[in-house]
Amino acid sequence: MALTVTQGEQYDRDTMIQSLIDYGYSRVDMVIEQGTYSVKGAIVDVFPSNHNQPIRLDFFSGCLDRINSFRVDTQRSIRDIQTTSIASFDASHVKRFDFETRVLNSEVVANISANDYVVHERYGVGIFNGFTRLAVGTSEGEYVEIQFKGTDKLYMPLDQIPLLHRYSGGEKSPRLNGLTDGKWEQTRRKAHRALADLAKSIYRMFKERQRVKGFAFESDSDALLAIEQEFPHDETPDQLSAIRDVKRDMESSQPMDRLVCGDVGFGKTEVILRAAAKAAFNLKQVMVLVPTTILCEQHIKTFEQRLSGSHLRVAGMSRLKSPQHNKTVLQGLKSHHIDIVIGTHRLLSKDVAFFDLGLVIVDEEQRFGVKHKEKIKALASHIDILTTSATPIPRTLYMSLTGAKAMSVLGTPPSGRLPIHTIIGEYSPRLIQRAIKKEMARKGQVYVLHNHIDELPMMASEISRLVPNARVKTAHGQMRPTELEAVMVSFYRHEFDVLVCTTIIENGLDIQNANTIILNRADRLGVSQIHQIRGRVGRCALQAYAYVLFPAVSQLSEEAKQRLQALKEAVGLGVGYQLAMKDLEIRGAGTLLGEKQSGHLTSIGFDLYCKLLEQNLRKVRGQSNQDDLMMSLKKSPNVFIPVSYIPDDSQRLAMYQRMLSVKNKVGLKRLQLECNDRFGPTPTAMQAFLTAIEGQLTI
Repeated sequence: MALTVTQGEQYDRDTMIQSLIDYGYSRVDMVIEQGTYSVKGAIVDVFPSNHNQPIRLDFFSGCLDRINSFRVDTQRSIRDIQTTSIASFDASHVKRFDFETRVLNSEVVANISANDYVVHERYGVGIFNGFTRLAVGTSEGEYVEIQFKGTDKLYMPLDQIPLLHRYSGGEKSPRLNGLTDGKWEQTRRKAHRALADLAKSIYRMFKERQRVKGFAFESDSDALLAIEQEFPHDETPDQLSAIRDVKRDMESSQPMDRLVCGDVGFGKTEVILRAAAKAAFNLKQVMVLVPTTILCEQHIKTFEQRLSGSHLRVAGMSRLKSPQHNKTVLQGLKSHHIDIVIGTHRLLSKDVAFFDLGLVIVDEEQRFGVKHKEKIKALASHIDILTTSATPIPRTLYMSLTGAKAMSVLGTPPSGRLPIHTIIGEYSPRLIQRAIKKEMARKGQVYVLHNHIDELPMMASEISRLVPNARVKTAHGQMRPTELEAVMVSFYRHEFDVLVCTTIIENGLDIQNANTIILNRADRLGVSQIHQIRGRVGRCALQAYAYVLFPAVSQLSEEAKQRLQALKEAVGLGVGYQLAMKDLEIRGAGTLLGEKQSGHLTSIGFDLYCKLLEQNLRKVRGQSNQDDLMMSLKKSPNVFIPVSYIPDDSQRLAMYQRMLSVKNKVGLKRLQLECNDRFGPTPTAMQAFLTAIEGQLTI
């Protein structure tokens, strides 16, 4: 069945909604997945099962005034449609997410929902109870209701919304504050003092690194340019920008400390290869530190192939290499017979010494522990450091965001790369069977990830039963290194079809013939981890498939449900960075900046912690904190966004946050146009709210 709709023709909105229900569509607050629709006054959004993008139907004048397709991430219309069809949706089918867009924009929906723990900067930790209408004197207005300790309750004026933050600090059920006991003020004062000290420490470290004189590399040589011209792909704009950033840092007399954050397969390897070649052509040695032996071997092959026309000498060190080989490499490093060495943490051993080390590259740094990082720090206090990550750990992420570390982001997928079809659903042997047979039919290979070593043989046996003609092997981290390497090389050579494995494949594999991955018990994995593992497929121009499977929803914890929902919201390419942020929210950030600070972070929450630290950093830098000035609605106490206009509390709260933080009239006008697009023409009450804000803007 299919329903055809045409712009300008007479349609009844309620009849259209009933048709969608009859066709199997489910009503939601915001449309982000196929088979759903939402109603916002005269506007009906729907994501047809036969479309790759949702569509917006506007019935403002009683007929169908407009039809637009719109982006899931921004919820903004992108093109007009004259006529289209809406096919029926079978809710029993596993939903497939195949969006051209990236990730749900954090401005579209507030990260605070009903019953969430929140932190009010002036009153402390409470529970968000949503919005309520109250009459004060002769006027009636909208207030935010927050439950505090015991019977304490705050009805917060709208203009205090910028003071409200979602609590994420490592505790699932933090203690609520009382409104009059004075404990919050003590807690906040202690945290503020500690953060003032931390800000001074960060700033001092930053200034000390600025004072340190490092080696200023020369401009690109002809030999380096020749290597760059041999790159077999077109560089993405982000790649070129990151390469320019790195080279500029290297040519400065100050030691480089830069993070290149990019999704799996987005070209980080080429960035580090060019940096390594630049250093080596300047007669400096380079250490490339990687987390796994498999990634080490892969990088060695890549570097040797790309640098084969030059005189640069590349060597590798890992536990897979013989003692004699490693001994020869050690001698070569001391005598400068080796220019670039690639290895695992074996390179951090005491017996490793360089003749003239000029650049340290840490690839996939989130895989290294604190002790390893301390060794790297000590090793490279006066030389250039370049780190890469697809999902940076919170410590590095935070230091990047606060300006203590420079960061380049690779957010553009390579040309020809297709989004991975991500199928999220309950475990089904039939689904697994169909997925493997489909991949094998096109001569491809399959990963089946089950992160429980003891159960791998049982899982492999199940795969063999479901697909008898499939050649199946297993791999996990407790295998002997040589045995694991043999299995991976065999898979690379397509000597078998299905690899049943643990998260050992999370880093470093680039097998272009493997384009289907099945993640069983995904509820046990973090969002960033799921995204990282999913990137093992889709490394070429072929369509790749990822099946993210979990037990029945009734068996999932609330945290597992949150992780899976975050993945649903981030289904396209280039979202590793945003996923790291989302995962940080869900997990909490208990030890983000070390033991001394974790107590303060837990007591006041991550968002407020970051805000206070940023304020203190601006203070020690001698910068103004004028950005913290707030709007006031005291002269217009009864202005608000009508519930009838934006019914969903989370979306309305997000719009309040944006409008009450707007800096100029142009920005306010843009928000009004966005509202017109997403929710329809602004009603009188909404216009009064906009006017009250505009009156406080000078430009």
